[in-house]
Formats: sequence, C-alpha cells, structure tokens
Amino acid sequence: MMGLGNHKHRSCHRPRGKNLGIPELIAIALGGMVGGGIFTVLGLSVAMVGPYTPIAICIGGVLAAMAAYSYIKLGVYYRDEGATYSFYKRTYPDSHFAASLIGWWVIFGYISTLALYAYTFASYAISGFAEADNIWLRKAVAGAVLLVFTLINVWSVKGMGKIEDLMVYSKLVILVVISFVLINNSNTTLPVLFSEATDVGLLSILMVASITFVAYEGFQLVVNAVNEMDQPERNIPRAIYSAIFLAALIYVVISLGAILAIPFQDIIDNKEYALAAGANKVLGHWGTELIILGALLATSSAISGTVFGASRQMAVIASDGYFPAILKKRVGHIPVNAIIAMSCLAFVLILAGDLQEILEFGSITFLLVSLLMALANDRMRHETGSSRWLTLTSIVGLALGTVLILAYEALHQPRQLMFIIALYVILSLGSWGYSLIRQRANHRD
Repeated sequence: MMGLGNHKHRSCHRPRGKNLGIPELIAIALGGMVGGGIFTVLGLSVAMVGPYTPIAICIGGVLAAMAAYSYIKLGVYYRDEGATYSFYKRTYPDSHFAASLIGWWVIFGYISTLALYAYTFASYAISGFAEADNIWLRKAVAGAVLLVFTLINVWSVKGMGKIEDLMVYSKLVILVVISFVLINNSNTTLPVLFSEATDVGLLSILMVASITFVAYEGFQLVVNAVNEMDQPERNIPRAIYSAIFLAALIYVVISLGAILAIPFQDIIDNKEYALAAGANKVLGHWGTELIILGALLATSSAISGTVFGASRQMAVIASDGYFPAILKKRVGHIPVNAIIAMSCLAFVLILAGDLQEILEFGSITFLLVSLLMALANDRMRHETGSSRWLTLTSIVGLALGTVLILAYEALHQPRQLMFIIALYVILSLGSWGYSLIRQRANHRD
C-alpha cells in the first residue's frame, strides 16, 4: 500500500508467468458479476415491472458503465491493487475519516453480497423439497455453504483457485443453455405482455434498474489484478466495458426467456427461486435441475471469489488501523481472521434480514461507493484525463439511482428503510471511531 500523500504512478511489477490478457481479465470480471445476481433480482423485478424487466436490467448495465468510468480512470492512474479503498484514501490523503468510511462501506458491501449469494444458493438448493419455503431452513443452509467456502479459503488458496475456475466457466455455459431453452419454450410474445402491463411507469422501471445494480458488482476485480497485466491503460477499460456488456447481455436474455416462458405469477410467488419454480411446468424435471445447477454454480462461484478478494482487502484496511488489528493477521499469506469475520458477519446479516433487505442494502451500498469514486475522479480529473461531462453525468446518474431506491423504500417498505438506515448508522459510527483511534495513534507517533 502506498503512502497517503503519494499520487505518483506506481511501477507495475508483474510476476513472471502471471501476465493476464484481455480474455483472462474479462473472465475475472464476469466471474465476479455473473454470480447469482440474475437469479436474485429476477423475481423482485418481475413483481415490480413485469415485462419491462429486461429494459430495467439494461438501464442497470448503463448505470454500471457510469460507475466503471471512474474506476477505470482511477485504476489506470494509481495502478494500485487496493482499488476502491486505496483510490479514495490517496485522493483524500488528509482525512482519516474518509479512508475509514470508504473502507467500512466497501467491506460491508461485500459482506451484503456474500449474504445475498448464500441466501440465493440456499433458496435454490432446497427448492425441490417440501420445506422449500421454510425460512429458517433456508438460513441454515446459507450458513452451511458459507462455512464450506470459508474452510476452502482458509485451507488452500490453490484449491480455491481450481474450484473457482471450474465454477466460472461451467456456470457461463449453463446460463447460456438455460437462456435459449427458455426462449425456445416461450408461450407468449412481448407485444402481448406489454399490452397487459398498462400500469408500469418510468419511475418504477428506473427504481428496478437501481435495485439491479448489485448484479453488476464485481467488475472492479479487474483493477485488483493491475500488477498481473500488461498495458493497464489499454487492458483495464477493454476488459471492464466488455465484461459489463456481456453480463448485461446474459442477464437480458435470461430475463427475456423467463418472462416469455414462465407465468408471471409463478415468478412472483416464488421470487427467492423464481426460475426453478416456474421452469418445472415449462421444461420439466431436467430443465429444472439444469436451472438449479446453474444457480448453485453461479452463487458458489461468487461466494468463493468474494470471500477470497474482500477478505484480503479487509486485512489491508485492518493493517492501516481502520479495523480491529486481529483482522490483519495472516497465516502463510492467507488472512484467516478476515475470512472468518466476513463469513460470520454475512451470516449475521442473513439471520437479521430477508432477501429483499439484503439485496437493497447491497445495491445502495455499491451505488454510494461508486458515487464516492465518481466524486474522487472528478477531484482528480486533470491527473486522470477524465471528461468533466462524463464524470458529472456519472455523478448525477449514481446519485439518482441511490435516491430512487431510498424513495421506493420510503413509499413501499418503510420498515426495510429503517433496517438499512440502522446499518448505515452503525457503519458510520464504527468507521468514525476507528478514524479517531488512528488519528490519535499518529499524534502519539
């Protein structure tokens, strides 16, 4: 990690034999993005906007591209594998609170996605059983899968990498197959669906687009690999924009197939495992099993990758004094305590909230973090060579997305809004406390 005040480009030392090209970098980003998000947001989206779900998902992709613009510019300029946390800390070097706050928000954003993926895994894993709607069984299975991938990450980085590669490529093939099978078995047409959905307004579509933002979280993993690639100024933007486009394409095709082949009510009634519940009537037993396998692979891949990457960032932040010092401990380069802490906190979030609360907390968190990145990029626009117009457009778009989710919560789910606000109060107080501790430690030194 570089010093707070150093804004010079880092030299990029790449270990021999570890250079990553465009295909590998795109795979890294897709592995992080296509991680069960579509399985999670589909039921909620259809319940809110019906046949306009693919349009909302497209707009969510545009929002993700807006967020990516600042990550790319800052990533190319700083060339720091610490990504979000390091960028913000180095852009605002005199503010311990700014560094602490972004660190806490980023890590707890990852914890929320970890909870989201584990909850979705559990929903699909038990979807074929009589107890599929037992919420406590679902939460127990979610805790079990978190435990499995915690142990895998603690015991073997090499083993985790091999499992991750297998899951990433397998899930992409299965998702493509699922998409075309659903479309091929459609029982209606889009004009018919649109004619029946007369009460959906633009505001609702934009709200859903904001909620789906969490399904695109993960593209910044490319920036974490900056020391493993050639020509970051060329490869980072190509890989990230390509991955966002491909993820959006996959999401749109899957959602299109779902709304054409599966009755809306089946999707809405079983929104935690919408594709599996609806596909049984349309595709039969084998089709349902394929969808369940795709969901389990997608969520497993995302759980494993999130635990691996975010735990290391948590250890770095702890080393800087903004998390408890025990979290920086490593055993053979593996941040064991950070891995365990992330998984435990994700399970606590699963126990405390439901799917929609976790989903919306994750989307709000990553929208806020992306907004802060856009503000940091605006501050550094002369150094990063950023367009002021594009940066301001990103700021407005990300701010609007955040406001729309909060407005939806205030109007329709005030209890959920209170839950989310309470989480942010706790996070803000925690980050403020540790920033004071770090500041006092510096004064003593």
